[in-house]
Amino acid sequence: MSKVTTHHLTALRERGERAAFVTAYDYPTAHYADRAGADMILVGDSAAMTMLGLPSTLGIGMEEMLVFARAVSRAAKRAFVIGDMPFLSYQPSDECAIRNAGAFLASADCDAVKCEGGGRVSRRVYAMVNAGIPVMGHLGLTPQSAGQDGGYRVQGKSLDAVKRIRDDALVLQAAGVFALLLEAMPAESAAYVREHLGIPVYGIGAGPHLDGQLLICHDLLGSFVGDISPRFAKRYAELGAATEEAFRAYVADVRAGHFPGPRHCYRLDPSAEAEIRGARRQSNPDAPLGRRQLPEPVAG
Repeated sequence: MSKVTTHHLTALRERGERAAFVTAYDYPTAHYADRAGADMILVGDSAAMTMLGLPSTLGIGMEEMLVFARAVSRAAKRAFVIGDMPFLSYQPSDECAIRNAGAFLASADCDAVKCEGGGRVSRRVYAMVNAGIPVMGHLGLTPQSAGQDGGYRVQGKSLDAVKRIRDDALVLQAAGVFALLLEAMPAESAAYVREHLGIPVYGIGAGPHLDGQLLICHDLLGSFVGDISPRFAKRYAELGAATEEAFRAYVADVRAGHFPGPRHCYRLDPSAEAEIRGARRQSNPDAPLGRRQLPEPVAG
């Protein structure tokens, strides 16, 4: 099982094969995604919302992102792992961008980083790529600048708008990005952008005419806590409901005294059990009748 690389991703595009791309933020989720054959795993700044319960992606920083990224990288034996650069981790200066992007590779063992924006961040992208750091671009809906762009809105809804996105994409390609992610765009608009580029173009809510698809793992698994339900997200499971039901069953068992049962208790040698039980009786001979006792250890 060979590790996915940027060359592998480019080859998939050239062969017309689509790449499967998911987010993950912890070891177990990344483990199962990797075993299932995901080509790429994005440690997204969406962790701010999915894992930390924040209202947007803006509240997460490098410290938290590196913790999530390390966990994912430990699990990903084959998948290409991308660390998502959080707000203000690359915008202030080239030095800041290189330092933080480098931390994803050197400290968290990621294979690449992703950052949002077009021409206005192209200098930062060039600096990171020139420092030997693979960078994925991100255009269309860019959550870090949603406030400036008027909210979470579909992008590229007119020819002029999609041409601006194409121009930004060409600038990013010239700056050295190895791939591009398009978010929340009509399918025809996203296809138009892709047709002008020579690098892999992936989509999240950008239609089927691209080189691969990304989904947030909590959307895919039906485990996101909140009211956000993107039109483009397809649920393949209902783990949120299943998890809540499991907790309800556990709470009920504990309150009814059904858990732990004998099979959940460690066993004692019969002679040791008798000796310890006798000592218990001696230390508490006047225990009131009907008082609830802990389960007796099961003899081996």
